[in-house]
Amino acid sequence: MILGIDIGGSGIKAAPVDLDKGAFAADRNRVETPRPATVTDVVAATVRAVSAFEGADRIGVTFPGVVLHGVVRTAANMHDSWIDAPAEKLFGEALGRPVVVLNDADAAGVAEMTYGAGRDHPGVVVMLTFGTGIGSAVFVDGQLVPNTEFGHLHFHGGEAEDYASDRARTVYGLDWPKWAHRVQGYLRHLEVLLTPDLFLIGGGVSKKADNYLPHINIRTPIRPATLRNDAGIIGAALAASRMPLAVG
Repeated sequence: MILGIDIGGSGIKAAPVDLDKGAFAADRNRVETPRPATVTDVVAATVRAVSAFEGADRIGVTFPGVVLHGVVRTAANMHDSWIDAPAEKLFGEALGRPVVVLNDADAAGVAEMTYGAGRDHPGVVVMLTFGTGIGSAVFVDGQLVPNTEFGHLHFHGGEAEDYASDRARTVYGLDWPKWAHRVQGYLRHLEVLLTPDLFLIGGGVSKKADNYLPHINIRTPIRPATLRNDAGIIGAALAASRMPLAVG
């Protein structure tokens, strides 16, 4: 059995994943993300989330920040103690099993490219998750280019996610057409930078695509993600399945 864990700003969610189907093998278990979200407290909360499941031989963990070779490099929505924390080592020791840690948007993108709306799509595919911020995952002929973090691009006098995230829609009281206009400008900016073959739109807004996609006019085809809030856990488990286990 392989477990996927999705660490978010409000909750830590764990579930076993059936990789043949790209779906949960059992109901997920959720615990609150500690506040402050320090390394010690988040690792302890993750152990509690995993305690509902027995028999996993490896675990994949998503993290909301840049993760390079198992080490966290940025943690915008988590505690500063995560900066340069050896996340894979810490989670592996606490959980007693091999662990792989990757960026949360990258994990969601991997799942969507394997089982969802991006499956078998060639060329450059850009997955964007709109929520509290904007996460991004870029694929070239199905291969991930990790840690792109395009939500932090300079755009409209600040960071793109401050202008076009779902949180910005709420903060500024934007209706769907007005928010779609902001998203359209952001997508056109990415078109100039990347010339993608496809955009995938994930995060909580993916299930509300009829409210905003008709108001977006760009050259690149757009598809709403299909795995929605399950994508991070599924992608984390998939990444763990590709991790070699130590022999002996």
